Amino acid sequence: MESSKWKGIVEALLFASGDVGLSIAQLASVLEITEYQATDLIESLKEDYEKAERGIQLVEMAGVFQLVTKQEHSEYLKKLVESTSSHSLSQAALETLAIIAYKQPITRTEIEDIRGVKTERPIQTLVSKALIKEVGRVEGTGRAYLYGTTKEFLDYFGLNSLEELPPIADPIDEGYENEEADLFFEKFQQTIE
Repeated sequence: MESSKWKGIVEALLFASGDVGLSIAQLASVLEITEYQATDLIESLKEDYEKAERGIQLVEMAGVFQLVTKQEHSEYLKKLVESTSSHSLSQAALETLAIIAYKQPITRTEIEDIRGVKTERPIQTLVSKALIKEVGRVEGTGRAYLYGTTKEFLDYFGLNSLEELPPIADPIDEGYENEEADLFFEKFQQTIE
């Protein structure tokens, strides 16, 4: 296989690894090549990013390699983040936020058990809007992240503390529960628009 195809594979692996990044040993293992060859591929790819007017660069941090945005483009990235934060939340994000607000600290798996659907995307949205954050990890195998609300969450709802959240109705009275949920979501939508 020619060098450009190998570099394309390395680039795809680095992109897929995200913030975690990949070490030379991991790249060598996945590509079934020597660490020396993996190092050469990384160095060649790094040179490609440095030569071209590209928006990303390849950096090494703590023994792993990551694709990151270039510092000179930070003002545009900031505008993007600010513009996306003004969009309203989806129903999935609102449901996820309500579950976290009332059940925190809670893991993504526990949220998914309650909602009955995947919640990775809504959690990413809520974290990017600083409405929730990672507040710890579960002890034991896997050490899943625990999520909780932030000060910004309280500010959006005009709350001083979580104790001021409206009480959840008894499951017997489903009409009241739906009404309370609708009021919660309606108030939230108004505060972020």
